[in-house]
Amino acid sequence: MKEVRINENEHNQRMDKFLKKFFPKASSGFIYKMLRKKRIKLNNSKAQPKDILNKGDVLQLYLSKETINKFQEDKKVEDISVTFEIVYEDENIVLINKPKGLLSHAATENSTNTVVKQLISYLHKRGVYDPKKEKTFVPSICNRLDRNTSGIIIGGKNHISLQVINNSIKNNGIRKLYKCIVRGKINEDRYLNGYIIKDLEDNIVKVSNKELSNSKRIQTIINPIKTNNDFTLLEIELITGRTHQIRAHLASIEHPIIGDIKYGCKETNEFFKKKYGLKSQFLHAHEIGFKNVEKPLNYLNGQIFSAPMTQQLQNIEDDLFGE
Repeated sequence: MKEVRINENEHNQRMDKFLKKFFPKASSGFIYKMLRKKRIKLNNSKAQPKDILNKGDVLQLYLSKETINKFQEDKKVEDISVTFEIVYEDENIVLINKPKGLLSHAATENSTNTVVKQLISYLHKRGVYDPKKEKTFVPSICNRLDRNTSGIIIGGKNHISLQVINNSIKNNGIRKLYKCIVRGKINEDRYLNGYIIKDLEDNIVKVSNKELSNSKRIQTIINPIKTNNDFTLLEIELITGRTHQIRAHLASIEHPIIGDIKYGCKETNEFFKKKYGLKSQFLHAHEIGFKNVEKPLNYLNGQIFSAPMTQQLQNIEDDLFGE
């Protein structure tokens, strides 16, 4: 019999979710069977899949050493060079300024260079994260950006931070602002409401004014900052955060983002590629504001953090609208 003591990074999660991370190679059927047969107990009592684990709880595993080893996996940290900039960091979170071209999460098992893997490598080198001391926890990110969208991503350094930040994002407790340049002139603030549906075959999304089967509601606020007769610099606030939401929503009102290959204007994109070397969308997540974050991260409430754009994007903005 082996005992597993729950610490802060396993606290406040369901028993079955913990076990699926503790035994990543085991099937759900095996885990539920072991609980049902009392081969896995909680504080020497029968455990249920929905039981919430608390710090100090002890699991009793009536399993052989061979079985335990069979369903676990070695946690190895890849030594990866960090290409992002740190906007802010404390004992709980890291605010990252992601560069263009870097994936947020692994798209395939062979995706070695991602924000998540760079974050893990960064924290491991600083001694903040040691996989040998953790039963299930791995640092991760709370929001993601498209590969060719730059800007702020929130990283969680412990389990409770990931839970609190993810919950805050879900409940609009964190304000996310983006900058982009679109084709055409926009003079007034606008609230956009619609529905988005994924086209898996073409790997794009489509926007509709009406709710369709499998569609999800999207809400986007656009505020013009600078404009001329041909282009407008916008600040975008996301109320919902769906895949390609900003890019598709703006294209649906005939104001596509410059440089956007999937949703933009081919002629406009070619102009900016030749003149400025812009090969992807001019979209940057430039600001994060914490409004309603629960304890123990409530000290962040009222704080606003911003991330600078690359020199290339800044040069385009200055050239179009003046410094």
